[in-house]
Amino acid sequence: MRPARSPAELGLTAYDMRKLERALRQTREARHFRRLLAIKLIAEGKGPGEAARLAALSRPAVYFWLERYLTERTPSALWDAPRSGRPRKAPRLTPKHLRKVVRGNPEKAGWASSGWTVPLLRTHLKRKGVEVSARTLRRRLHEANLAWKRPRYVYATAAPHPGQKKGALSAV
Repeated sequence: MRPARSPAELGLTAYDMRKLERALRQTREARHFRRLLAIKLIAEGKGPGEAARLAALSRPAVYFWLERYLTERTPSALWDAPRSGRPRKAPRLTPKHLRKVVRGNPEKAGWASSGWTVPLLRTHLKRKGVEVSARTLRRRLHEANLAWKRPRYVYATAAPHPGQKKGALSAV
C-alpha cells in the first residue's frame, strides 16, 4: 500500500480550498456536489478512500476526478461532459414558438375553429413545415407550460327546472 500524499504534495492550496467551498455552496446538481466534496475532503487532508466513503463515490472515481481537477484547476472541471443522444425531432418547435402559435386565434389562421386542439395544431404546424406526432406535440405543450382542453362539440343543455324534473308542474 502506498503512503497517502498530503494536499501540499498534490498541489492543493488555500486558494483551491476557497474555490471548492464557493462551488459547493453554489451547485445544485448532486453529482457535481459529491465530486466537489470529495476533492475538498482530500484538500483537507483526508485519504482518497475516506473521501470516497464520505462523498458516496468509488475510490477510482475519486482518483479520476482528482486528476481532472488537478489538471484544469477549476471546479467546472468536475461537471459531466455533454452526453450524446438522439436529437429532438423538431428543433424549431421551441416553447417560445409554440406559445406564439397557440396564443393566436385559429380563425385568423384560416381554420374553422374557435380554439386550438392538438390535431388542429398538428395540422397547422405541418403546413408550416414542422411535422411532429400528437404525442410529441402534447409533450412540447407541457414543456411550454401550456394546457389544452378537448373541445366540446355539442352545447350542454340547461337542466330542467326541479319541478319539471319530478313532473310536479302541470300545464297551464
